[in-house]
Amino acid sequence: MQYLPNILFIIALILGVGFFVMNIRKISRNIKLGKDVDRFDNKSERWKNMAMIALGQSKMVKRPLSGFLHIIVYVGFIIINIEVLEIVIDGIFGTHRIFQGIIGDSFYAFLIGTFEILAALVFAAVIIFWTRRNVSNIKRFLSKEMQGWPKKDGNYILYFEMVLMTLFIVMNATDTSFQEAGIGNPISQFVAPLFDGFSAETVHLIERTSWWIHILGILVFLNYLYYSKHLHILLAFPNTYFANLKPKGQFNNLEAVTNEVKLMMDPDADPYAMPEEGAEEAVPEKFGASDVADLSWVQLLNAYTCTECGRCTSACPANLTGKKLSPRKIMMDTRDRLEEVGRNIDENKGEFKDDGKQLLNDYISPEELWACTSCNACVEECPVNIDPLSIIMDMRRYLVMEQSAAPQELNMMMTNVENNGAPWQYNQQDRLNWAKEE
Repeated sequence: MQYLPNILFIIALILGVGFFVMNIRKISRNIKLGKDVDRFDNKSERWKNMAMIALGQSKMVKRPLSGFLHIIVYVGFIIINIEVLEIVIDGIFGTHRIFQGIIGDSFYAFLIGTFEILAALVFAAVIIFWTRRNVSNIKRFLSKEMQGWPKKDGNYILYFEMVLMTLFIVMNATDTSFQEAGIGNPISQFVAPLFDGFSAETVHLIERTSWWIHILGILVFLNYLYYSKHLHILLAFPNTYFANLKPKGQFNNLEAVTNEVKLMMDPDADPYAMPEEGAEEAVPEKFGASDVADLSWVQLLNAYTCTECGRCTSACPANLTGKKLSPRKIMMDTRDRLEEVGRNIDENKGEFKDDGKQLLNDYISPEELWACTSCNACVEECPVNIDPLSIIMDMRRYLVMEQSAAPQELNMMMTNVENNGAPWQYNQQDRLNWAKEE
């Protein structure tokens, strides 16, 4: 019975970490469903982007209040969880505050004292975030796509953080030997008097209970990330590293279209010839994207990284003028469809069984796609370099090149370009008539 707590702790740790690894593997598999794209060039610039944007939060502070609060929560939560290493060692070996004896009282007091101050700041920042989400009626948190689970998810994370920070302070406040030492307790020393009326056994029980709930809560939080928008805590780093380095507005050429044009320009090519037996592509590649498997793996990584903060949508001129388009919804829909495809693969033993659905129409409507002005405001605003525009453009390419389903005005323009060499409905011979007018 002496080692029972240690055994239970090890079991909980293995289950928590194991379940997390299993879910991360699912995410990795789903992302790899996307088409290959080379994002391994310019490594120095990519490392710089990751350091500045993901680690340094450089794009977050463009909106000072929310950016400053986010930095407090980000830095506080990450640094405080350094203490988890001590908890894990204590839990496995049955020790108590093992780092205190290793690094000395002074440095240990500095660390724990810093953690306590950060915990108090995180708690205050989370309260402000909760108020902004639920009381302040900020427009970007009231959009249609933010109703139901997305709103609950945002609040659940805030509640998680409140509870974990509270448990950390209570754990320290009820640690009698820690409080008696009077070191590293700038916040918990004011909480400790709340337990003065309790017996020593009760205080110790509260301390142990807080300790256990704290570490189990962290393991639950770790696994909750898979189901939450807060997966960006982990994916923001690779997402900023693999982000597009080309100038905004520079679109990629479709290799399939290039191959078709080369075939048309080749005088020796037979356009009616069947593919040779054993050729890699018996069927021409699809132009554009209608489902998640037609997108690149970087675009699918973008979908999983989306923080649902709504900065993209709040900057979108189409959305601001009442159009149906919301870049945030584009990313959320892509992630939801990707998760649906992943569940389909799980249920069918590693193979995708056609479910009669696709990203286009079932999740994202043509009306949303054609509302986009391709201004790149959403790409510029995203704090973790997500690119909703690339998904919109790939799906519009599919509508135009596979379904000939462009809006009437665009079809007229393309017809005029084909027939008249210009977007306007004038004969080429009449093009300079304006110059003859007096």
